[in-house]
Amino acid sequence: MNASDVVLAAAEGGVIGDGRTGANLALGVGLLGVAIAWLALARIAGRISTGNARTGAMSAMVAGLAGTVLAVLHLATSSGGPGTGNGLVGAIAAIPLGLTAILLGRRALTRSRHTVLTG
Repeated sequence: MNASDVVLAAAEGGVIGDGRTGANLALGVGLLGVAIAWLALARIAGRISTGNARTGAMSAMVAGLAGTVLAVLHLATSSGGPGTGNGLVGAIAAIPLGLTAILLGRRALTRSRHTVLTG
């Protein structure tokens, strides 16, 4: 089983579970990306003193991208419409969540570069 088969199986909900599993996975990864980006921004602002802001920002961007890709794959492979129980609404909600993680991660990365240059 190669990597594309694994991603496709995750987007479809895998072998076990209902149709919402892929959407829930995409939502979870996107939410994790937003949380990591928020922590990276807090690190740059000096509210917390542990961790590396640049690493957190890049991790948030990767998690946001992964969540968005999983959500789009789930939308492309699921059948039926909203309200049928196959996770379309969750996948639709996961796309802006993943994009928010990417944008917040990019903002943290930009701010961390500015603090390195001026600090």
